[in-house]
Amino acid sequence: MTISAERPTEVVVPSAAPPSTGGISRTPRSGWLSQHLGTAIIAAILGYAFGHWLGNYVSSGYTYVVTSGQNSTADALGLLFGVFGWLLGIGALNHPMAKLVGREGVEDAPVEGWSKYFRYTLDHKVVGMQYVVGVLLFLFTGGLLAMAIRTELLNPTTHVFAPDTYIKIVSEHGTMMMMMATSIIVGPLGNYLVPLMIGSRRMAFPRIEAFSFWIFVAGYMVIFSALPYGGFPTGWTGYAPLQTQAGPGMVSYLLGFAVIGLGMMAAGFNIAITIINYRAPGMTWSRLPIFAWSMLATAALLTLATPVLVAGGLFGLLDKTVETAFYVTEHGGSSYLWQNLFWFFGHPEVYIMALPGFGIVFEIMPVFTRKPLFAYKVAAAGMVGVALLSFFVWQHHLFQSGINPDMRPLFMLTTELISIPTGFIFLVGMGTLYKAKIRYEVPMLFCMALFFNFLIGGVTGVFLSDVPVNVTVHGGFFVLSHFHYTIMGGLLFAFMAGLYFWLPKMTGRMMNSRIGKWHFWTMFIFFNLTFFPMFIIGLAGQPRRVFTYAKNLQVLNDFSSISAFLLGASFLLFFANLMWSMFISPVKAPANPWDSLGLEWQTATPVPPYNFERIPVIMTDPYRYSEVGAPAFADLGDHTPARSSASGSDQT
Repeated sequence: MTISAERPTEVVVPSAAPPSTGGISRTPRSGWLSQHLGTAIIAAILGYAFGHWLGNYVSSGYTYVVTSGQNSTADALGLLFGVFGWLLGIGALNHPMAKLVGREGVEDAPVEGWSKYFRYTLDHKVVGMQYVVGVLLFLFTGGLLAMAIRTELLNPTTHVFAPDTYIKIVSEHGTMMMMMATSIIVGPLGNYLVPLMIGSRRMAFPRIEAFSFWIFVAGYMVIFSALPYGGFPTGWTGYAPLQTQAGPGMVSYLLGFAVIGLGMMAAGFNIAITIINYRAPGMTWSRLPIFAWSMLATAALLTLATPVLVAGGLFGLLDKTVETAFYVTEHGGSSYLWQNLFWFFGHPEVYIMALPGFGIVFEIMPVFTRKPLFAYKVAAAGMVGVALLSFFVWQHHLFQSGINPDMRPLFMLTTELISIPTGFIFLVGMGTLYKAKIRYEVPMLFCMALFFNFLIGGVTGVFLSDVPVNVTVHGGFFVLSHFHYTIMGGLLFAFMAGLYFWLPKMTGRMMNSRIGKWHFWTMFIFFNLTFFPMFIIGLAGQPRRVFTYAKNLQVLNDFSSISAFLLGASFLLFFANLMWSMFISPVKAPANPWDSLGLEWQTATPVPPYNFERIPVIMTDPYRYSEVGAPAFADLGDHTPARSSASGSDQT
C-alpha cells in the first residue's frame, strides 16, 4: 500500500518563464543589520566581551571561581553572548526580531558569485556547499589533533607532551570528530540533495536550514575555544565527577555540545518535515529514494535524541557556574545521571552517523552495478528498525559503571538484537553486488570499502555487546579500534563516495579520476594498517587516553602511528584533487556523468535557484536499471531528463 503525501499547493509555470524564486535563493534582509561573515565576526567579538563583563558583574557577589582563577560564569556568558552576536551579525535573527516588533522582513536581490557562500542564505544548495566547507574544516582540525596523539605514542617513555596536555589533546580530538561526524552527511548532502531527490523547489523551512549551519559553525568555535581556555581532561564523553572538577575549558565543552545540539535538532526537524510534506506528485513511500529514507530515519534520531544531550550539557553548565548539584554526588546529585543522559543520545548518535552512510552507498551502487537496489523495502525497514532499537541499547556503555547487574542481560539482549536490522542492511548491499557488472569508478570503490570496514566493526561490536567481553576490554584500544572501524571506516568512506559522486552536480566540475583512485587506495590501505593493530594492542592490555604503555607494545604502536601519518597524507591527495579539479585544471561535468536515473540528475547543471522548471510527476521507482524499455523515472514536462544509456543490451 502506498501513501500519498499532502503537499502545499505549488503553482506550475511554463518552462519558458521560470518561476520566481520566491525567496528561495535570496539573501534575507529585515533592515536590522546587513548579514555577512565580517559582520558576524565583529558581532561575536563584541558579544563575547559584553557577556564576559556581565558574568563578572553578576558573580561579583559570590566566590565560586575555578582553580585557574577564571570565573566560570563569565566564561559561559561570554561564549553564550558570543554565539548570540554571531547569529545576529550573520542575519539569522533578523527575521524573528523584525516579527517581534511587528515589521515585515524584506529581501535583498539574489547574491551572485562567491560572496553568497559567506552569507546567510535561503537556498538549500548554497547551504549544502557551506556545510561541505564546514565539515571539512572540522575534519582537518580533528585530524591534526590525531596526528599529535600518534606522535606522542611513538615512544612509551620519551614524551612530546605533558600528561595533562596529552589528555586534553585526546579530549579535543574526540569531541571535534564526534560533533563533525553527526553532521558530515546530514549537513552537506542531506540539505543539498533531499529537495532535489523528492522533486521539491526548497526545504520546508529555509530559514531554519540556514540557521542550522551558522549555529553549527558557532558550536565549532565554542568547542575550539577550549584550547585557549586550557582544554578539558575528560575525554569526549565528559564524565562526572571529572566534569565538575575540570578547569574553564569544560565550559566550552558543555556549551559547545548544547549549541551544536540546537543545530542538529533544527536540521533533523526540517529534513523530516520536508520529506513528509514536500514530495512531488507520484512519489509514494515505496518510490522514495533510499537516501531520503536514510535521511528520514536520521532526522527522527536527531529530533528525538539530541534534546537529551542539550539538557545534559546545560545541567553540567549550571553545576560549573551557579553551583547546582545535578552531577555532584556529595551534594545530592549523581554522576550516573550524566552518563545516562549522555549515552541516551550517544548511542543513537552512532546510527545518526551510520544510517546516512548506508543511504549514500545504496543510492550509488545501483548506478555502477546497473541493477535495481536489492530488497529495497528491506533496506527501508532495516533503517527504521535500527532507528527504533537504537533507543534501547544505551546502557551497554555503563556495564563498567556500577549499573545494577540485573539490568545487564536486558541491555546485552537489546544490543545484540540491533545487529538484526543492521545485518539486513548489510545483506541488501551484498545482494546488490551479486552477479553485477560493476563499474569500478571512484565512488563505487569507496562504497565497497565501506562494507569491508563495517563488517570488521560490526563483528567486533557483537563481541562488545557481551557482558564478559565488554568488562574485559572496556576502556582499551580494542574498543577504540572497533569504534573507528564502525564510524570512520563506514561514515567517512561513505562521505567520500558521496562527494566524488555528487560534486559534479554540486559544482559543475568533474573530479580527477586518477588522483581519486590514488586517494582511495592510500586511504583504504593505511586506514586498515592504522586501526587493525589496535585490536591486538587492546587485547594486550593497553588502555585508552594514557600516554605511557608497556615497552613490548612499542613496535605495534609505532607501526600504527606511521600508518596514521600516511593515512593523514592520503587526505592531502583529496584536497589536491579538489583544488586541481575545481580551480587549476577544471573539467566541465556532463549533465549526467554517471548515467544515473536519480531525479537530482534530471535537472540542469548547475542547478537553477528554483530546482525544477516544472514540479515533476513521479512515474516509477528510481532503480529500474535492468528493465529494458522501462518508463522514465519522472515526467518533468517540457524539460527532457537525462536518460540512462544502460537500459538495453549492457544489462546483467
